[in-house]
Amino acid sequence: MIQAERLVKTFPGRGGLLRRAPVVALRQVSFSLGDGGAVAVIGESGSGKTTLGRILAGLEPFDTGSLVIDGDAMERLPARQRWERFQRVQLIHQDPYAALNPTRTIGQTLTAVLRQRAQRTSRDEAWVSSRREELLTMVGLSPRGVVGKYPHELSGGQRQRVVIARSLTVDPTVLVADEAVSMIDVSLRLEILRLLGRLRTQLGLALVFITHDVAVARYIARDGEICVLYRGEVIETGPTDTVLAKPLHPYTQALLSAVPVMHGIERPGRDRFIPLRLLDEGVEAVEDACSFAPRCPFARDRCQREHPELFAAGADGDGHVHACFFPELRQVIPVPA
Repeated sequence: MIQAERLVKTFPGRGGLLRRAPVVALRQVSFSLGDGGAVAVIGESGSGKTTLGRILAGLEPFDTGSLVIDGDAMERLPARQRWERFQRVQLIHQDPYAALNPTRTIGQTLTAVLRQRAQRTSRDEAWVSSRREELLTMVGLSPRGVVGKYPHELSGGQRQRVVIARSLTVDPTVLVADEAVSMIDVSLRLEILRLLGRLRTQLGLALVFITHDVAVARYIARDGEICVLYRGEVIETGPTDTVLAKPLHPYTQALLSAVPVMHGIERPGRDRFIPLRLLDEGVEAVEDACSFAPRCPFARDRCQREHPELFAAGADGDGHVHACFFPELRQVIPVPA
């Protein structure tokens, strides 16, 4: 459904009193998403996850590279056709309150889009009303209970369900969820994740789920893939179970070792952590070197001189690749008492 090849995105610098150098948000990012598939994109803040999601949804242009949606390269299409293709990819924002117009009721929010579709397809007002109720019911809301309410009158979980319903008004084939549960109460997160899983099965949707939470990534992409980003680069990707069970890049190792463990209750067979060096203010990675080298506790001289490409993890061809020269040197360090 989606094939991204070597996407590059740089945000320009800023002059004046608040000077800022150009920021490279994505560096040669490549990944693919099949029909009905799921990819969880994980990484810390500033790794380029949100920028990637916005590019996939057509909300942000990319500088170089190629983005193919349903067989069509977006950079080669006229604006009108490109807009039609990007309608198939809908973004679910992180903050459901900011994503909804506070001056419109929920009914008005959904009706505005549905009326536009009705005009293009010669449908009447009855279809608009029926489809609105169908979508609200599909996401687990009572139409009568929410149609006349404004966003501030709903809970965080209800608002996120409304945002999901709005994304379905154009019958998309791909949903890009950007930290879709991070601003929802912990007790409600699993319900939203289950809803996305059910919609994926029921409607045949493909899903790109952006998150910093490894547990959420494991759940949402349990039958798909995990893509790990660091400073705008893909540093490891592959089947979810394989990457989580046998991570080869030190950064992936560090992310997994940071997952909290309830000592005395859970027995995950892991009581280790990977300590990362803190970057000093103003210290930048060398352009032609490994971007993770300044923080990697296992970096060698080669890491400071050369930039690693993605290497296949094995000969079985399962798609597990990583960007580390010395994965065999990876160590596990006991947690101090």
